[in-house]
Amino acid sequence: QVQRVESGGGLVQAGGSLRLSCAASGSIFSSNAMGWYRQAPGKQRELVAAITVRGTTNYGDTVKGRFTISRANAKNTVTVSLQMDSLQPEDTAVYYCNAVLFGSGAALGAWGQGTLVTVSS
Repeated sequence: QVQRVESGGGLVQAGGSLRLSCAASGSIFSSNAMGWYRQAPGKQRELVAAITVRGTTNYGDTVKGRFTISRANAKNTVTVSLQMDSLQPEDTAVYYCNAVLFGSGAALGAWGQGTLVTVSS
């Protein structure tokens, strides 16, 4: 059974930190690379960070050095975290996790509800 829950969003001041978490079950998540995407108002959804099953990571240029993605694997389940530091107002967006084709950025699964991150100036 495929399930996914994203959590950890909230309101934070510029320069602050948040930690997002994604608990996902199902082979589409546990056996593929996972990514965190975000969609700001009026903008397209973009991939900000991705991690393979073995832990190789990749980051978007706008978050490199500020965000850290990690994952914990278990049988048919995965927990993917995104530590976000030095947050800026332009990081305000709804954040989603999904399975991803590593290197291309293409999402492999359906989208969940996401978690809203709001950064005030």
